[in-house]
Amino acid sequence: MEITQIDNYLWELAKTGNMNVPGYIYTTDAMLEDIKKEETFKQVANVAALPGILKGSYAMPDIHWGYGFPIGGVAAFDWETGIISPGGVGYDINCGVRLAATSLTEKDIKHHLESIANALYNNIPSGVGSKGSIKLSDKEEKEVLRDGSKWAVKQGLGSNLDILHTEDHGCMEAADPDFVSDKALERGRKQLGTLGSGNHFLEIGRVDKIYSKDAANVFGLFEGQITIMLHSGSRGLGYQVCDDFLLIMSRESQKLGIKLPDRQLVCAMIHSELGMKYFKAMACAANYAWANRQILMHNAGEILMQALRISPRDLQMRLVYDVCHNIAKKEQHVVDGEKKWVCVHRKGATRAFPPGHISVPEKYRAIGQPILIPGDMGTESYVLVGTEKAMELTFGSTCHGAGRVMSRNQALKESKGRSIARELEDKGILVRWTGKSTLAEEMPEAYKDVSKVVDVVDGAGISKKVAKIKPMVVVKG
Repeated sequence: MEITQIDNYLWELAKTGNMNVPGYIYTTDAMLEDIKKEETFKQVANVAALPGILKGSYAMPDIHWGYGFPIGGVAAFDWETGIISPGGVGYDINCGVRLAATSLTEKDIKHHLESIANALYNNIPSGVGSKGSIKLSDKEEKEVLRDGSKWAVKQGLGSNLDILHTEDHGCMEAADPDFVSDKALERGRKQLGTLGSGNHFLEIGRVDKIYSKDAANVFGLFEGQITIMLHSGSRGLGYQVCDDFLLIMSRESQKLGIKLPDRQLVCAMIHSELGMKYFKAMACAANYAWANRQILMHNAGEILMQALRISPRDLQMRLVYDVCHNIAKKEQHVVDGEKKWVCVHRKGATRAFPPGHISVPEKYRAIGQPILIPGDMGTESYVLVGTEKAMELTFGSTCHGAGRVMSRNQALKESKGRSIARELEDKGILVRWTGKSTLAEEMPEAYKDVSKVVDVVDGAGISKKVAKIKPMVVVKG
């Protein structure tokens, strides 16, 4: 496949064979070598061959091999004539990141890090199959799937301001629990308020550097400030929704005669009965994830206050923003000079809407949408802001994190004989974890350098740096 460099941060994958549009990869010379080794550009090309795709098949600098779509992939399909694909969303529907700011500074917590780490680890359920303290009836679970974050706030787990500062106000209105299987409902009934496993985390951090004072002021961030960041998704419920529809669509794709370059790209026409069923079930899983992160963040604030023996007035915790990065959304974008309704798939990619966009919270509208890019447990995370250029070039999208460069098995081999926890402690980071192999699988070297990933999207202009946050305490699933 022919790859041509367009500028310092953008490569074009020529339209060949069954591709309906070109592929576009945001990266650098150095990171391109990893993409070539893994041959991820083949997945970019495969996505470009799907019916109804518009403008291009896009890959962010954190791209790596995924199920069907690459992780770090973005593709928009015509709402009337395009497809929707579970592989373009991923198994962990609405996996996302939530950031809260506090009035605390490093001096307020530096002598209490051990007790904070222990308190968070002991009171936030984490790990594979973990169960939370919230037990839902069938009726309550369906309310969660319909209402998302609003359900949690109604239970006293947060405030209305949290809803205003959550993408889509923490609720996709298309959600219909009638299209969620009994098995998915069963898996979700006991997992609300749990962190999960793998790369999911809860982190106490310190704002280390401000790049844009204007944006940081609007977001309420300052150097030395203590923040709470978490990364989690829709747990077993979302996984099951994806699994259910992959199976159904694999049968239907054959009946429809859709020619797929990869069977993992099974799909349905958006406006078909099956396409709408998946969209509505996916929306339920997205709402579950927003409710889950709302509960986790509220509980983290309560635990932090108890560990420090301070009051809400002392903590002054408030949500900066919550963004998802595994989703398919109905959005309006300009295509060939004309406004169109499209279905944007962001798999391991984050929405990056510009100043003035109606979907940006009113408080932030003059600056643009906050974007949250977590690093791994040993490196910094970033706050960025959306741009008009992202709307023009990537359907309002940017990267979502560091992106893996090692498989979990490879990371296990590479970490043999090392104490990852001690190495992190030497860097001033206390870590607590669930699962024997978690730290080895998630060691910093298993990921790309997040600062280099962020430099690409900043340099390309599809989002701009606002602040850098360094970890102090990390709880891993």
